[in-house]
Amino acid sequence: MRIDVVSIFPEYLAPLRLSLLGRAQEDGLLQLEVHDLRDFAFDRHRTVDDTPYGGGAGMVMKPEPWSLALESVLESVLAGRDASEDKPILIVPSPAGEVFTQALAYELAEEPTLTFACGRYEGIDERVLDWAGERFRVRPVSLGDYVLNGGEVAVMAMVEAIGRLLPGVVGNPESLVEESHSNGLLEYPVYTKPSSWRGHDVPEVLLSGNHGLIARWRREQQLRRTAARRPELLDGADAAPFGRDERAVLRELGYDVVAGRLVRG
Repeated sequence: MRIDVVSIFPEYLAPLRLSLLGRAQEDGLLQLEVHDLRDFAFDRHRTVDDTPYGGGAGMVMKPEPWSLALESVLESVLAGRDASEDKPILIVPSPAGEVFTQALAYELAEEPTLTFACGRYEGIDERVLDWAGERFRVRPVSLGDYVLNGGEVAVMAMVEAIGRLLPGVVGNPESLVEESHSNGLLEYPVYTKPSSWRGHDVPEVLLSGNHGLIARWRREQQLRRTAARRPELLDGADAAPFGRDERAVLRELGYDVVAGRLVRG
């Protein structure tokens, strides 16, 4: 996969060269290109922002540097693509976008290329998204219901979430299956040695060696943790994937099955 990021703070993305993603780049599994937006602003101050039309606080990022930067990225990206392929995706981090989820991470991990546009200040001139829509599949995406100073933090989170799903990046791919949100539930609690620590003991079932019991315990813990911390993940969920034992736990947690869906009583 190739990932391009356009930002006025390219050094902000340096941590993406570390750890598993850094190794993935060394191994040729991931190509990461970071571009400085100011390289596409040609006045003496390399200006990329101006005051908003209509008044108001803050500054708005100018359209011309963005169009030039994205044209440059697009030219490079399309050089390695078949003309019959879909338009590449442009992700614009924005609190007004769709919420980033594990399901979206899996979807984006199937793409050959991704381009990220890191906005700052009050955001990017809306005409850039309209113009880019003729060349990219534009997707404004939000990390959640809060506001950051810029898109860089969101991009780092999304690139890590997407990049670790690429084949070969994570050493044991089975670990991806049991993570939080991979099956619609939060992950079960995990423990390591010693079995007793400062008066806290590892649950006996994990020391039993009975893998069937361990699997059932872990599944139950997923249900209990999800109901306690993120009940909205269970509300209205399809009941079909849950077996008899799991439905008994769900009933204990206050859920009933109505028309094949989980409903809190």
